[in-house]
Amino acid sequence: MSLCEGHDLPDPVAYAALLGFYLGDGCLSRNRHTWSLRVSCDRTYPGIIGDVTDLIKQVRRDASVQHVPGPGVVVVQSWWKHWPCLFPQHGPGRKHERTLKMAPWQEAVLRAHPGPFLRGLFHSDGCRSANWTSRVVAGERKRYDYPRWQFVNASPEIRAWCCEALDRVGVPWRVSGPRTVSVSTRSGVAVLDEVVGLKS
Repeated sequence: MSLCEGHDLPDPVAYAALLGFYLGDGCLSRNRHTWSLRVSCDRTYPGIIGDVTDLIKQVRRDASVQHVPGPGVVVVQSWWKHWPCLFPQHGPGRKHERTLKMAPWQEAVLRAHPGPFLRGLFHSDGCRSANWTSRVVAGERKRYDYPRWQFVNASPEIRAWCCEALDRVGVPWRVSGPRTVSVSTRSGVAVLDEVVGLKS
């Protein structure tokens, strides 16, 4: 698929994951004649920092990637004039304060590779946590503990894309808050564990 000026997407699987990271914790910044892709990663997860670094190099094979430390984070950064071509969701202001749209070629990538896209989203704005509930069984109240995944994002478009990807991998979900999508069924959590992987 051609993106701009004859440039093709070299690795659509890596791009799907990087798009998830960009929509979650990424931004583009302009400096004269080029652009910087910046993805802020929690410094306590070196595996995610390494994942984002590798994805950038797979999407742009000759990319130079820098790690910029900040309070509690490591910003994974790379300069290239074509980043806006790959991330047309870029625009002025915060993502959740404007309407976002997918380009047709992006929709095709996400239909083909929903799992990597979910990895980027959940490793940016998601968490896996322990939850519990109680039920009365045979007159006795019992506590049940279970894991769940949650994805929290203020953008309705990004949440909708997350839900569409969950549907494609067969994971049941529900809206559990104004900005939250939850996966709480045992089967759904198991599939998402396999597709996304635990944060590291």
